[in-house]
Amino acid sequence: MKNTKVLPVGIVVERRKINHPWRDWAWKVIDIVVGSPELEDWTVLRSGEGWTWFHAATSEIELHAKEAEAYVFNMKAVKPAIYVVLTDDEDIEAEISLRVHLVTASPYEAQDYLDSGEDMVESMEMPPEIVAWIDEFIAKHYVEEPFIKRQRDKQNPDDYDFGQEPIVDIRKRQMPQLENE
Repeated sequence: MKNTKVLPVGIVVERRKINHPWRDWAWKVIDIVVGSPELEDWTVLRSGEGWTWFHAATSEIELHAKEAEAYVFNMKAVKPAIYVVLTDDEDIEAEISLRVHLVTASPYEAQDYLDSGEDMVESMEMPPEIVAWIDEFIAKHYVEEPFIKRQRDKQNPDDYDFGQEPIVDIRKRQMPQLENE
């Protein structure tokens, strides 16, 4: 049984003009297209006054059996999401320096990129055909591990294995004349 599954998808991103002192544009993932035709990255799909829709890239959603728990967590959400990680690649000598770095269904993986703060992570509601695809993968690969409560070790309060001897006992040993009083 193969432990990974791959689905090619097209990423549609909107660039909208904004009034901001440090940025000219706001970027937002607006669609994920299953079975997207192979187009060149950043192909203009539509445009209007102050906005443009681009086919940002054709990428892949890759599912791994070891990440099945993350997919289950995502699918239990009110609205399951797909996460797109966009990276500002300054090495690109083009009008648009963004590139699609990753497309994932794992909220844990997306959180790792959010924590770094260096990438832009966009989420959008998962299309129904991707929901069905992931549900099929979960059915094959997810095994729920039962919760087992850890039992505490039996400790004798007179045993001082875990720390220093109580200060009262130390003082009694150092000053035997106090015991007589």
